[in-house]
Amino acid sequence: MTIETGHGRGTFDLTAEVAGFVASRGDGLVSIFVPHATAGVAILETGAGSDTDFMDTLDRMVPRDEALYRHRHGSPGHGADHVIPGFIAPSVTVPVLAGRMTLGTWQSVVLVDPNEDNTTRRVRFSFLAG
Repeated sequence: MTIETGHGRGTFDLTAEVAGFVASRGDGLVSIFVPHATAGVAILETGAGSDTDFMDTLDRMVPRDEALYRHRHGSPGHGADHVIPGFIAPSVTVPVLAGRMTLGTWQSVVLVDPNEDNTTRRVRFSFLAG
């Protein structure tokens, strides 16, 4: 799938799209993967400020100060954008039972996009039956 993230940084909820993908597939594993050097996928709570807290925490852990990075093209902080996927993996795998992801009550699958330079992201879903 393709997601238009615009020129903002943040998290983008993929839960409904993944749920639709696995709905008729029975038991197995679903993998969600982003083929980008400056994005990742995470499972976290959305809403209630958690998504903003998550991005703020990333900024504290990986400061966006250009002077800290050798990789210095693009928008300010772009060097940090290339470091973040070392902490936020490009993929997650979720167990599926009877066509439903086994996420906890408040868990969502999200694209994490710290890079405001890329306005469009691709996300790939794959399913392993079993």
